[in-house]
Amino acid sequence: MSRQTPGPRRVPAVGGTRTVPAPDPVARDYLLLALRLDQRIPGLVDGYFGPADLKALVDTEQFRAPARLRDDAAALRERLAVEVDDGRRRAWLDVQLVALERQASALAGEERPYLEHVERCFAIALPRRPDAEFDAAAARLDELLPGSGPVADRLAAWDRRFEIPADRLAAILAWLVERCRDRAGTLFGLPYGEDLQVSLVTGQPWSGYNWFHGGGRSRVDINTDLPVHAGDVVRTVAHETYPGHHLEHAWKEADLVDRQGRLEASILLINTPECLISEGLANLGSRFVAPAGEAADLLMELYERAGLPIASEPVAAREAAELEVAVGDARRALAAVRGNAAILLHADGRARVEVLEYLEVVGRYPPAIAAKRLEFIEHPLWRTYVFVYAEGEALLSRWVDAAAEADRPARFGRLLHEQLTPAAVGAVTAPG
Repeated sequence: MSRQTPGPRRVPAVGGTRTVPAPDPVARDYLLLALRLDQRIPGLVDGYFGPADLKALVDTEQFRAPARLRDDAAALRERLAVEVDDGRRRAWLDVQLVALERQASALAGEERPYLEHVERCFAIALPRRPDAEFDAAAARLDELLPGSGPVADRLAAWDRRFEIPADRLAAILAWLVERCRDRAGTLFGLPYGEDLQVSLVTGQPWSGYNWFHGGGRSRVDINTDLPVHAGDVVRTVAHETYPGHHLEHAWKEADLVDRQGRLEASILLINTPECLISEGLANLGSRFVAPAGEAADLLMELYERAGLPIASEPVAAREAAELEVAVGDARRALAAVRGNAAILLHADGRARVEVLEYLEVVGRYPPAIAAKRLEFIEHPLWRTYVFVYAEGEALLSRWVDAAAEADRPARFGRLLHEQLTPAAVGAVTAPG
């Protein structure tokens, strides 16, 4: 589904036609390192819209040994102090290179404990959360959900009431994309020429994915292996499109690459600190395009567009929508259980069946969804990545909420334009 309607506050491109500037030596070597490492770790490069000649060069080379890639990363880090004047840019490149060096080292056989590996990839210590935190979220769901019996069963029954029919899903997605785009454009502006397409896919371990192609354009895939529910789809769309991944990538391309010539921003790398920031801001996005005071109204309109039976009963629909907002808040608090499950599997060495049971019992996931979550945790790339959603959102929520309420959209907007590290964000919210 391609959108062609112009939106508000589109910022003209400098010079009209986009041309990729020549990279400085540090950016050039950063791009080459990442492209070469992607040959050894397929999927590390999540998107590339930099100079085509660098990609062509790497494509014609023999694969570099992992130890050499590790040494290349370390050598480039040493050059930053001399060759990069801007302190914020230098700090951003440094933590990115630490992550690439760690991944190359692991590839070279230099194993580290799981949590140490994850910490070096994301430049932040990631916690094992107490199960009491999840029990409290489940107690809140127990209080909110109608009926009696196990929370997982009642949550599954609740979701079935709001499952979007397959033949309505494409239209719902198109409507939500435009709605999120209009609101994000008003709050944060839209770079000239940005656009995206939405496709429905199957057979993936994730629920949604943004593929940014450069030129301000993305393809967003929505996975339909599991049913899509009204309470989830608003957040998913905001996460992948506006003001989430698509808008972030489009603005950073326009600002960092095209205007400032920071070519290191023309490659998107999995399992690096930029992912923690990116997933955190994408999770926060629904707060701005569907704020708490409007979320129930948006869900009621969604029920009607989806043809859900409850839409014919306005009073019941209003009650359900308001309850769905509260249920959504409580179940998102359960989402961090996936990080604990990854620790159990990869750090503690617990058996797969035990981890699956943990997701069902502590995370209150129905069996089919627990299995899908475990599929993500077991994946070679995502086994490290699993932490970035909950921990990225927690970090950036503290950062945004440290500003006065009226200033929060502007603070969030900085995430769409600047090279920020987890340390820079954390320093603002650190105690004392």
